Amino acid sequence: MYPTYWLDAPLAIKALVPKLQLPKDAYTYIVITCGAQTNNAVWKVRHILKKKGIRLDYCHKIRVPDSSAIAFGRDPNEQAWKFEKNAPRLERIIADISARNKGLHFSGFDPLGAILNSPSIARKSYRLTQPAVNAGKCIGCGICQKLCPQGNIALTEKKAHIGEDCTLCLACLHNCPQQAVEISGKPTRKEHQYRHPEITMKDLVR
Repeated sequence: MYPTYWLDAPLAIKALVPKLQLPKDAYTYIVITCGAQTNNAVWKVRHILKKKGIRLDYCHKIRVPDSSAIAFGRDPNEQAWKFEKNAPRLERIIADISARNKGLHFSGFDPLGAILNSPSIARKSYRLTQPAVNAGKCIGCGICQKLCPQGNIALTEKKAHIGEDCTLCLACLHNCPQQAVEISGKPTRKEHQYRHPEITMKDLVR
């Protein structure tokens, strides 16, 4: 299970999957989360698995609040309705996987996703949406450093610095207590920061 990032699978997932060692007869499934569209998030990983000689048996998606919405001036906290609406689908997915059912949902190739993730365009797009630290607001608490799944944030002279290996998960932005992490220099509003209501900061840090 993994999220959809920028119309594709996260960079970390695309780096991990080629290293997986799975039996040829393994029941293989993918469940992804997304704000709306899956684009190539499933297709890309399915393609990588196919090159390894591994057949994907089942895949599906669940819509959740879009944490990247903050980059476009939208409030992800207004999307909590997605949990209740998609609960029946989640139950079906759990039942399908438990029964080892087969079915490839939302796994087709998307030309737009491929174009936007081509190397030349992706580099420019990532620069537009990559978070950066506003040094004037940062107090060096280290929360962003602890939460970064890439180990891409360093503390220097009690200030956080985001490196070049960002995967755009935005955990740093949504959990900074000072709203010091920003996108394109635009102030981050506290009320637009998002964390699942049942997950605490202690849970994330642990």
